[in-house]
Amino acid sequence: MANLASHLKISEQDYLTGELHSDFKHEYIDGEVFAMVGATANHNTLAFNILLVLGNHLKGKSCRPFTSDMKVKIGTKYFYPDVLVDCSNMSGQDSFTQTPILIVEVLSKSTQQYDKTLKLKNYLTIETLLEYVLIEQDKAEIQVLRRTHGWQPNYYFLGDDVTFESVGLTVSVEELYDRIQNEDVKEWLEQKTQADED
Repeated sequence: MANLASHLKISEQDYLTGELHSDFKHEYIDGEVFAMVGATANHNTLAFNILLVLGNHLKGKSCRPFTSDMKVKIGTKYFYPDVLVDCSNMSGQDSFTQTPILIVEVLSKSTQQYDKTLKLKNYLTIETLLEYVLIEQDKAEIQVLRRTHGWQPNYYFLGDDVTFESVGLTVSVEELYDRIQNEDVKEWLEQKTQADED
């Protein structure tokens, strides 16, 4: 979570109006506004990879994936997940949803505590939410919390397939980490190259 932009409480309407004209994204928590931090190349690539596989899988279906420009409204809070899927009949002018079925956050050192605590606590109150996915960028690890499993975490690593039950999609962890530069991915690719040569 980023810096506090204002200690003064503002209304939801003022926040929503301000976001339409702001050069930077802000999250809104009970009247207070917080500026979002910038993202790394790994962060953006992971978000793109998950959006790409979801977009291809959901093509022609009623459920739609959205990038980090789509807000999620929970009570008097607004968050910007990295990726989400919504199956409601949203209009082309909507700037937020209250009915996501899948939310994905790409973790970074500066935001992981926020994503694992405050966001987790609030996301799990969404009645429509079926899965919350946390993807590490500094190592190859995906954590999936599912409503059907009592929100208990399941972990996936390189060599595993991960299933997003909410949308009926199974994909390899390796595909989601395509073009990611970290030690886990580097070692994995070196081992695959060595195995191919043997």
